[in-house]
Amino acid sequence: MKKLYGITVAMVTPMDKNEKPDLAAVADLTDKLIGRGVNCLYPCGTTGEMLKLTLAERKAVAETVIRTAAGRVNVFIHVGAANAAETLELALHAREAGADGVGIVTPQFFGCNPRELTNYYDEIADGLPEDFPIYLYGIPQCAANDISPEVAKDLYERHPNIVGIKYSFLDMDRTAAYLAVAPEFSVLHGCDRLMTSMLILGCDGTVSGVSGVVPEPFVKAYNAYMAGDLATAQVWQKAGYEICTILKHGSNMGYFKSGLEWRGVAGGHMRRPQLDLTEAENTALFSQLEAYFAKYQLERKL
Repeated sequence: MKKLYGITVAMVTPMDKNEKPDLAAVADLTDKLIGRGVNCLYPCGTTGEMLKLTLAERKAVAETVIRTAAGRVNVFIHVGAANAAETLELALHAREAGADGVGIVTPQFFGCNPRELTNYYDEIADGLPEDFPIYLYGIPQCAANDISPEVAKDLYERHPNIVGIKYSFLDMDRTAAYLAVAPEFSVLHGCDRLMTSMLILGCDGTVSGVSGVVPEPFVKAYNAYMAGDLATAQVWQKAGYEICTILKHGSNMGYFKSGLEWRGVAGGHMRRPQLDLTEAENTALFSQLEAYFAKYQLERKL
């Protein structure tokens, strides 16, 4: 089964002035990211403002990315929702639309004990074909629920379609515990600013929101690492850390969208209650980006 690996981009969802998904911009961004050498695409997740989109909008974005990618890279759609029924609906749609797999965040806001969490993933995994890949997705700082290594191991051993986990909390011990679930259990980390450290630990790659704006340093670091050129990987990893800092590590997607606009791509607007950056914030951001791109001799246009 296909898996996520390398530079997997957590894509933003460009919005028009009426705060509706701009599907033409989604398609254009998909093309440009593939052109920059990323390995996989992961739309409709945290970076994509998932919980602010309707089910119909999430389906439309998923279809657009899948159709535009046209098999050039692996596309896994994030389908986690507020309840199991909607999650399964989105997962089935992703499969029918031609996705290579799905990612499923834990239930949000309401606490789940291990039995409830296991039952949730059982229901989704049982509702999908055994050969359709599923990634668990843990981001406890946002979702209020965590996936223990024991729960991950139990799910992996009982469901052939559960192939790995995307983990987005900076806990190296927990990351190592996920890697110990099984030799073939795929682990990708959301901490792109420490990507090469995660690769050395054994992760298959990073799921990176910052790479949706400036993929170049991460692609260069990953390719150098895979070629055994650790000195070059280190140089570009440091560059990756710098751009993560400039773009606020994904804490405000407005920086991602403004960054895309600076690069000549329609990043669009935020959907309320989150707001676009102020003029002063944009001025400061654009100045930092200009200095960064000059320092690393990167082409401004994405």
